[in-house]
Amino acid sequence: MYTFNYQRAADPKAAVAALASDGEAKFLAGGQSLLPTMRLRLAQPSQLIDVTRIPQLKEIRVEPTRVTIGAAVCHADVANNADVQRVLPALAFLAGHIGDRQVRSLGTIGGSIANDDPAADYPAAVLGLDGTVVTDRRRISAADFFVGMYETALQPDELIVAVEFPVPEKAAYEKFRNPASHFALTGVFVAKTANGVRVAITGAAPSVFRATDMENALSANFTEAAARGVTIAPDDLNTDLHASAEYRAHLIPVLTARAVRAANG
Repeated sequence: MYTFNYQRAADPKAAVAALASDGEAKFLAGGQSLLPTMRLRLAQPSQLIDVTRIPQLKEIRVEPTRVTIGAAVCHADVANNADVQRVLPALAFLAGHIGDRQVRSLGTIGGSIANDDPAADYPAAVLGLDGTVVTDRRRISAADFFVGMYETALQPDELIVAVEFPVPEKAAYEKFRNPASHFALTGVFVAKTANGVRVAITGAAPSVFRATDMENALSANFTEAAARGVTIAPDDLNTDLHASAEYRAHLIPVLTARAVRAANG
C-alpha cells in the first residue's frame, strides 16, 4: 500500500465536487474491488472519498411495482430485507449468494455495477430486470449502462445514487460459481414480465449480455424444456483457466432451465 488521503462525503454533491477537484481520486464504498487493486498497486488514487455514510445512498425503498436500492447498501442488507424478499425474492437470493459473508457485509450494489466485473452477479439483475441506474445527474437504462469489460457509461466524476428495479411477474437467478471466489463462472437471471421474458447472462462473456434466442423461446413457452432446447453458440464467450467457451455455452441452457423452475415455484 502507499500514502493517500481520505475524506468522508456528507452528501452526493460534496462527493462529486471532491472527486472533480482531483483527477486521481476515487470513490470508496465497500472497497471489495478497489482495495485489492490498490494493494497490488494496480490502482494508486491520491485520495479516497468515502460515500458509505451518505444517508440517501443507504436507503431501500420497496413499492408494489418497483424496488429501489441505494448505491451504498451492502449485499447482506439486500439479502436480509424482508420487503425485498417478499416483493422481489430473486434479487434477495442473488445478493445472498455474492461472495462470502464478509464480502456481503461490506460490498455494495453501486460498487459492483460501477466496477462491472465480467463475473459479477448484480449486472445480471440490473439487465435482466431492465433496471435503471440513477446517478447524481441522470438516469441510465440498463441497456446503455454496461458498455464492456470493466467499462460502463459513467462519467469519471459521476456518482451512482441508486438502482431501480421494476417488479416482474416472476424472476429467478442461478449461477455456476467458482468454488473459491464464488464469482459466477456463468450466471443467468430470468425475468418474466407483461412484455415478455428477459434473460441476462453474466460470467460467460467480457460483459453481461442478453440471450435473445433464449428470451424468444421462453416468451413463447416459459418452461424448463424450452430453455434446454436452445443452443448457445460459444463464439463470443470467454475461455480461461476456469472453463472453456464451449462449457459456458453448455451451462447457459442448464442454468436457465433451473432459473425457470425456481421462478415457476
